[in-house]
Amino acid sequence: IAIGIESIAIQRKAKRANLPVFSGAGRKFALSFLPPAVAGMVLTAALWRTGNTDLLPGVWLLLYGVSVVTAGTFSVKVVPRMGMCFMALGAVALAVAPMAGNLMMALGFGGLHVVFGILIARRHGG
Repeated sequence: IAIGIESIAIQRKAKRANLPVFSGAGRKFALSFLPPAVAGMVLTAALWRTGNTDLLPGVWLLLYGVSVVTAGTFSVKVVPRMGMCFMALGAVALAVAPMAGNLMMALGFGGLHVVFGILIARRHGG
């Protein structure tokens, strides 16, 4: 669902700016975001296969944060800060695994996205 919403939002923003989606900035964003995201997919498969699923919330939050930090270097300053918050939450999730993995996921993918989304929308127009 998030990828679908994000894809539509990116296409609309590119259309408003009269730029192709994969222009210089879009291409840099994708090339920066994808390597840590792919690493997350590979680690997910490995952890799932070995039964270490209690580590997944921390790994997902940590590597998503890395993706956002690296891709955010081509965005407004608040985006890499959001990524650092995801990374911190991922580190906490790994430290407390498996007790609070679901809570950390809700705080990160729910809470951080909402808080930073509002900040970005108000300060930078989306």
